[in-house]
Amino acid sequence: MKKISFTLAAAGMFVLGTTTASAAMLQDEAAAEASKGFTQVLKEQFIQGGPAFMGIVLLCLILGLAVAIERIIYLNLATTNTTKLKQQVEDALASGGVEAAKEVCRNTKGPVASIFYQGLDRAGEGLESAEKAVVAYGGVQMGQLEKNVSWLSLFIAIAPMLGFMGTVIGMIQAFQKIAAVGNLSASLIAGDIQVALLTTVFGLITAIILQIFYNYIIAKIDSIVNDMEDSSISLIDMLAAHKK
Repeated sequence: MKKISFTLAAAGMFVLGTTTASAAMLQDEAAAEASKGFTQVLKEQFIQGGPAFMGIVLLCLILGLAVAIERIIYLNLATTNTTKLKQQVEDALASGGVEAAKEVCRNTKGPVASIFYQGLDRAGEGLESAEKAVVAYGGVQMGQLEKNVSWLSLFIAIAPMLGFMGTVIGMIQAFQKIAAVGNLSASLIAGDIQVALLTTVFGLITAIILQIFYNYIIAKIDSIVNDMEDSSISLIDMLAAHKK
């Protein structure tokens, strides 16, 4: 009887010790996962996704960000204080005529100043010629503002498509394993499914990031174009008043 009691006690202590050790190991693993930074986790997930599609998605993100940053810098440099410019041109027309107004436009950066210069340059041929020059050069400046934006929209469309393609290919590989083995095992296909879903996640993240930049750029272009149109009308009115 004493032997049985001793055996049961030993077994209980063994089970308790094993459970405690397992719990400690799980806590250590959880702590290790928690201690990993966001960048480290992102890097590991990216590597697990495979270099084939993940590399292409990353390339789309890099190229898209390059285009977005270049456009943002260009648009910020193209932004002009149109109220101040119109006042300076009007004062120059009143004091020194068309040549003085052209000098003001030459010394001012931005598409609005360039449009003003083209209109003033044709002012001697009449208001109709000046208006045609303003409209034609306004179209040229609008094309410069929208340059390379179509590439950004292309990367926004391609990134999730590549992610979905990686997902489909990963699922095909998972089903091929099932067909080869002949039975459905979660552990057999879990890795392929995880890789497949990671490509979709990174494709969507890339598209979301680039979409934010795209919307900002479009809003900035619309703002500059509105200033261009409003300023063009003001220039024609100033020229008409100057001719009187």
